[in-house]
Amino acid sequence: MGECRKELIIGNVFGLHGRTSALLVETAKQFAAEIRLIHNGAEGDCKSIIDVLALACTKNTTVTLLARGEDAEAAVAALSLLIADKFGEE
Repeated sequence: MGECRKELIIGNVFGLHGRTSALLVETAKQFAAEIRLIHNGAEGDCKSIIDVLALACTKNTTVTLLARGEDAEAAVAALSLLIADKFGEE
């Protein structure tokens, strides 16, 4: 079972709000891997909108994506692209 971890910065103006969180969850659900989002020591399941919103990630927040499973690297790559693209907001 593979594991992949990557640190990223949330760059969009309003951070992880409803729409961006929904995009993150929708993308994460395409993968079999268990995917966690970590912020300030708190962790959330990337496949749960409640968990993602509860982390209260604002602009310039540093987060870590941690994925475990067969497609962990692909999951982190896809989610990293989404975050780097600021969820298509800018």
